[in-house]
Amino acid sequence: MTSIELAKDVYWVGAVDWDLRNFHGHETRRGTTYNAYLIIDDKTTLVDTVKYTFSSELKKNIRELTNPKKIDYIVINHIEIDHSSSLPKVMEFAKNAKIIATRNGKEGLMEYYGEDWDIETVKTGDELKIGRRTLRFVEAPMLHWPDSMFTYLVEDEILMPNDAFGQHLASSQRFDDEVHESVLMDEAAKYYANILMPFASLIIKKIDELSDLGVKPRMIAPSHGIIWRSNPDRIVDSYLVWSKGETKKKAVIVYDTMWGSTQKMAYAILEAIAKHGIDIHLFHMRRSDISEIMKEILEAKAVIIGSPTINHSMFPTISAFLNYITGLRPKGKIWASFGSYGWGGGAVRDINQSLKKAGFELLEPSLEVRYVPDEEKLQKCREFGEGIAEKIE
Repeated sequence: MTSIELAKDVYWVGAVDWDLRNFHGHETRRGTTYNAYLIIDDKTTLVDTVKYTFSSELKKNIRELTNPKKIDYIVINHIEIDHSSSLPKVMEFAKNAKIIATRNGKEGLMEYYGEDWDIETVKTGDELKIGRRTLRFVEAPMLHWPDSMFTYLVEDEILMPNDAFGQHLASSQRFDDEVHESVLMDEAAKYYANILMPFASLIIKKIDELSDLGVKPRMIAPSHGIIWRSNPDRIVDSYLVWSKGETKKKAVIVYDTMWGSTQKMAYAILEAIAKHGIDIHLFHMRRSDISEIMKEILEAKAVIIGSPTINHSMFPTISAFLNYITGLRPKGKIWASFGSYGWGGGAVRDINQSLKKAGFELLEPSLEVRYVPDEEKLQKCREFGEGIAEKIE
């Protein structure tokens, strides 16, 4: 990809990773981008870099616009490898550049790379004049690392928030009005659900803080995916909805099965809930991508988890799922559990213990069936689903 103009003398100079299919342990079926931005003014400034495997592409894009040796400042909003690992290569040609980062960012860069670079630390409210333009910095610790910050290009009203408001989406287009909305919001929701959901309360406070600081962007340029230029409020408003835990008339069933008994229960529960006109999604854990499951759970009112018993406990895939989701801490949901067993139970008990420990609202009693559910037991499953549907409504 070649450089793309965002505003006069402000350019995207990043890279598109068409082949990436796994990031942070979850599936990225549409690839991703590593976005970096070049501002040409009295002082030439690079905001963020790219993953090290794309460092030559970054240099090529910069060279299309200016001599890379003329870079005066390099702003590092976030030190994670996908954003900072080209920095050593950049510093080879921009030898006199000063690096701008938070205090935590400076410490992290020194530990990662061990270089004797000129690093200036900034905090919220600090500004850097680079000529006709001003960069204003806003610390954003734990969105999603301690070093994170946002950079706001004041005169152009462009917010560069690194890992906030992004998506994992490889595309030959760079802007939101060039990509199908359903694809864009699908990936934005998945990105939030799997990366930023644990920081929901911080996100709400940070959006309020940006407003208080006079940061009112007409464009949001994240470090992954598409740049929001036609309607940046769309993604900000979505983050507020997701962070407040607002839900829809929707349920998600996540289950695994050994010999089919738990699967039969899952389908009976689904049948009962669907009759109420509730949007319901069913996921077999070993046949589904966990990031897709989390995207659907994001706006669901109820999450129902099913497992057979093995070794007096839940199936390993369900245990791993609960470990993942309790770490993400989704808000505003009701939880229920069901399962099957042979000579001794344990799966439902352990599911409930995990849910209660996480502080989730658990519907009780749960539902357990011994061996294979006959029609009488399947009717109990339907009644179980009816009870959940009533709670959703």
